[in-house]
Amino acid sequence: MSPNLHIAFRFLTAKKRAMLMSLSCTVLGVGLFIVTQATTSGFEDFFIKTILGTDGALRVEDKMQDTLRSMHAGGGSDFLISHREGVKYIEGVEEPKLVVSGLSQFANVSGTSAVLRGTVVIRSSFKNESAQVFGIDLDSHLKVSDLQHQIVQGSLAALRESPTGALVGKVLADRLELEVGNSFVLDAQGQLRRYRVSAIYETGVSDIDKTRVYVHLPEARSLLKKPIGVTFIQVNLFDKDRAPADAFQMQEVLKHSARPWQYREKAWLSAFRALSVSSAITVSVFTLIAGLAMFNTLAMIVLEKTKDIAILRSMGYERSDITRIFLWQAGIVLVIGAFAGALVGGAGTFLVSRIPLPINGIFKTETFQVSWNGWHYVEAVVTAAIMVMAASIIPARRAARLEPGDIVRGTAQ
Repeated sequence: MSPNLHIAFRFLTAKKRAMLMSLSCTVLGVGLFIVTQATTSGFEDFFIKTILGTDGALRVEDKMQDTLRSMHAGGGSDFLISHREGVKYIEGVEEPKLVVSGLSQFANVSGTSAVLRGTVVIRSSFKNESAQVFGIDLDSHLKVSDLQHQIVQGSLAALRESPTGALVGKVLADRLELEVGNSFVLDAQGQLRRYRVSAIYETGVSDIDKTRVYVHLPEARSLLKKPIGVTFIQVNLFDKDRAPADAFQMQEVLKHSARPWQYREKAWLSAFRALSVSSAITVSVFTLIAGLAMFNTLAMIVLEKTKDIAILRSMGYERSDITRIFLWQAGIVLVIGAFAGALVGGAGTFLVSRIPLPINGIFKTETFQVSWNGWHYVEAVVTAAIMVMAASIIPARRAARLEPGDIVRGTAQ
């Protein structure tokens, strides 16, 4: 142990109660910072997992067509010059096989599913409801969604075996009092078709569970009278974070609009980020209190240890040595507080993850969702270090300015 560190440790033991207060605030600040960031990030990650499991990483939709404007070249000539004026969107994907083939050339694409969507009225023996029919190829759609894990009643095998089978959302099934095996009618502008419930799914997203009905793609074509084309192509990616860049490239190559999940869910993602920043600012108050406590404690030590400082200076200690002694004190408290706070944060995160919290609306969960991210620990420790060390600089510099002669004469300030 270096002499400066040894002296710093001795000075610390002289103010045990004050240092314990600063230490406890540091521990609480670091621990609570980790817990709050783990929960907010946990819910955000779970939300992202849910939307990726229902709507994919991005959607390739309407065809993009340049619009041209013609103008005379001038000089009495009949020659016309055309230039691009804007972009016209043609609804849907007219040639899904060609687009899917093009998508397969992108290295980050892990799966594609052509989907035909239409508005219908679903009629049961008890009630009628507005709904959206989604015509899918089941095997392809399972590659871009978590549908197989969202089945709560029935099975996908029953859908495979029945050409007129359908998957109905749990909220919609409850409203219509439908169970597996029951039949219902889909009305698409007077076109009536009877289907049977093969399975009931639940994503936890109420807007999906109360509106979507999945049927086989050929059945959807017949019902909606759309023998060719699809509404959109749902795409899954190996790296979801590259969705915006991939979407831009897809638009340029395929001439179809592509919407990444970050754009599609921008409002909810902004809300989660705002909540994360807000909670970080709130719990940082404990770290701020730790910094103020450290400032007060070191200032008192400077006042009480003036004679000791004079002796050290007389022995040849430089001003930089005195500064290091006081900064070492803050460093000792910071290291112990950060380590203990990280343990408290980890234990707190584990306990919070076991708390029951039924949620069903934007996603479905029964407990608190947490994220075990090492960056939360780094951010917590860095925040504590900035506040504690910043509060320690002024007392340390004040102690370094004390001169032995001034202390003996009693004129030190």
